[in-house]
Amino acid sequence: MKITGRVEIEAITDVTCDVCGSSTRMAAGSYQYGTLQAHWGYGSDHDGQRFEVHLCEHCFFQTLAYIKQERRVQQLFSDEPSAVTDDLGLVAQDDYFQDTGRR
Repeated sequence: MKITGRVEIEAITDVTCDVCGSSTRMAAGSYQYGTLQAHWGYGSDHDGQRFEVHLCEHCFFQTLAYIKQERRVQQLFSDEPSAVTDDLGLVAQDDYFQDTGRR
């Protein structure tokens, strides 16, 4: 026997950038955004706090550029040889089907 009825579910209707407020929804209906997240544990000044920030592509790469610049500034007068590269955080490239997980 088939029993039907209305079921109310909660679904994502949009993901907006937490910096500029623009939608991350693409024409094909998918969402393209980056996530900056942290979960601070025991002993941290922010113990028990969780953060999750959604960023559109433009704001993500602006944020990444800022972090790279901060890293360069922090190492400016360092006696240690600098191993700074422009691929900070990059874990895969040309991984269109997300099947390699490596560069």
